[in-house]
Amino acid sequence: MENELFEKTPVPKAYFTFALPVVFSMVVSLVYNMVDTYFIAQTGNTNLVAGVSLSAPVFTLMIALGDIFGLGGSSVISRLFGEKKDEDGKRLSVFCFYAAILCGIVVTIVMMLLREPILYLLGADQDTISYASGYFTYIVLGAPFIILSFTPSNLLRTEGFATATMTGNILGAVVNMILDPVFISILGLGAAGAAIATVIGNIFADLFYVWFLLKKSRRLSINPSGFHIHFVEVGQILAIGIPASITNLMQSIGIALTNRSLLPYGNDRVAAMGIVMKVNLIAVLILVGFAFGAQPLVGYNYGAKNYARLKEILRFCYEFECGAAAVLAGVLSLAAPAMIRLFMQDASIIEIGVPMLRMQQMGMVFTAVVLVTTCTFQSAGKAVGAFLLSVSRQGVVFAAVLFIASKAFAYQGVLMAQAVSDLLTAVMAVILLHILIRKPVSISLQKGEDTK
Repeated sequence: MENELFEKTPVPKAYFTFALPVVFSMVVSLVYNMVDTYFIAQTGNTNLVAGVSLSAPVFTLMIALGDIFGLGGSSVISRLFGEKKDEDGKRLSVFCFYAAILCGIVVTIVMMLLREPILYLLGADQDTISYASGYFTYIVLGAPFIILSFTPSNLLRTEGFATATMTGNILGAVVNMILDPVFISILGLGAAGAAIATVIGNIFADLFYVWFLLKKSRRLSINPSGFHIHFVEVGQILAIGIPASITNLMQSIGIALTNRSLLPYGNDRVAAMGIVMKVNLIAVLILVGFAFGAQPLVGYNYGAKNYARLKEILRFCYEFECGAAAVLAGVLSLAAPAMIRLFMQDASIIEIGVPMLRMQQMGMVFTAVVLVTTCTFQSAGKAVGAFLLSVSRQGVVFAAVLFIASKAFAYQGVLMAQAVSDLLTAVMAVILLHILIRKPVSISLQKGEDTK
């Protein structure tokens, strides 16, 4: 039966069937992120490392824009498949594919025209501007390919093709890792080389996804022939896609705010935080993979109004995700010196980076709660809840906490800001979950029992 995985397979098995390929692809993405950082750090040039760190939010911005059509589209399409409206889901997949390409072209034009102001806004100075500019330029030129890659990688999971998504991600990552030493070290392109390798990796992933959609997919399409879409449908995609995008956009803003707050304490602090953020991705990407890997499962059962199964899925998600977060935080905290040393042997960078990394881990369980809740809201089409969480953890709440903590506790306040923001946002998530999901689901289940 085509939909057995969504409807009848035991929850743990169904959950891991969807989530593990996503987690594995996240781990591979993590490896190539670390390879980038490793080869850049091996130059021994602190200003180069800092320059790439300052430009990193630009890449995160592109992930955010890809999520508008990837996560926004997959949320709506999952629910349509749950309602047995396959042809409508196919139409929307065509829109998402070409809208992502158009968005990438617009981003390239706008960001190249505003390159210098953006770089200085991100915190570049006379010591880091040339390195930041090199990375920025090539990442921005590759925006259409980068943004597109995050669309089919999400849409394919709505049809149960989690392994195909993993394959595309791995292909792009492997190409990136092979090209990193060539462009960064052998050709001596430094930061620009890292960006070029990233773009080429995404191009290979795009080619795989196009081939798969043409040859293997039955319910998704990229064929524009006879295509049409209603404004209401575009609105439904954007209502979920924009909050999903804001989550990553806020991550870019959070990194930029942190870097600017660290600048008065020296570029070595910015460089150390750049390495810490990469190491922290070990925990964050694994948790993101487990949280968002189950999104098609949540969306399908919500669309099908199978609330008893939905409730079981959510319980399992929260229990597993929080347990995994606690384990990952403990491991990274204990291994902090070795993890920092892996990238840079500079004793001062290690001394600065260890407390930074440990402070990041203090909020990891709260991050898990926020991730699962955000995924649930996106899957169920709860745009308000998704938006509120999206603008909070690394956005409004983080900015407020960072401002207050840095004024009250100076440098230590900057380090503690993320963990405090994680806690406050998790409390908000639990309250919103009760209002938007648990309470309506419980009422629906009670009504169902009353009518029996």
